[in-house]
Amino acid sequence: MGARTRIKVCGMREMAEVAEVVAAGVDAVGFIFAEQSPRNIDPEQAREIVKSLPPFVDAVGVFVDEQAEVVEELVQYCGLTMVQLHGTESPEYCSDISCRVMKAMRVGPATMADELAVYAGHVNAFLLDTFHEKMAGGTGQVFDWRLIEKINPQAPIVLAGGLTPANVGAAIAQVRPFAVDFNSGVEVGPGSKDLGKVREAIAQVAAADALGGQALA
Repeated sequence: MGARTRIKVCGMREMAEVAEVVAAGVDAVGFIFAEQSPRNIDPEQAREIVKSLPPFVDAVGVFVDEQAEVVEELVQYCGLTMVQLHGTESPEYCSDISCRVMKAMRVGPATMADELAVYAGHVNAFLLDTFHEKMAGGTGQVFDWRLIEKINPQAPIVLAGGLTPANVGAAIAQVRPFAVDFNSGVEVGPGSKDLGKVREAIAQVAAADALGGQALA
């Protein structure tokens, strides 16, 4: 049996929903601290949810071009175990964060390998999302996964961008990422998750892992 693909569900806001997706078997939950996001969460609420998480479930804070001091304060206050950076944060910025760092890269036809290479050794993973001129993430759109080979990420890949229970199996078969990140594809509305979709997504990830990367019909 090959390695198990890890699962993150992002844009979480409610304690009860977090408890449900964790019980369903996810490995990480994401909390968005970018004020422009409709899934933005208050630090006090995030802190209480993180306190409730069982061992070995990561609490990931999502930021976009936030001051490093603010990020560090929220890491400590909320008990975050990882941060996900969606802006123009530099490699040095990433290295100065006290917890693990996942750098989000927006992938499109013009994305070059050099854009990722400068972060090698400064981040723990790359989250690959869909390029959009006006959005830093959360587009709900799939990008061409064939582009990943061209950009050659030098760190574990967390695949995002429009993933749903219907397409995640094909994504895993083609990309073989370390982890997959669900958000709008398992929602009934911004920040409100559909537990049935979450469970189906988890089942589809397990099915794809069981095939060991074989192409899905």
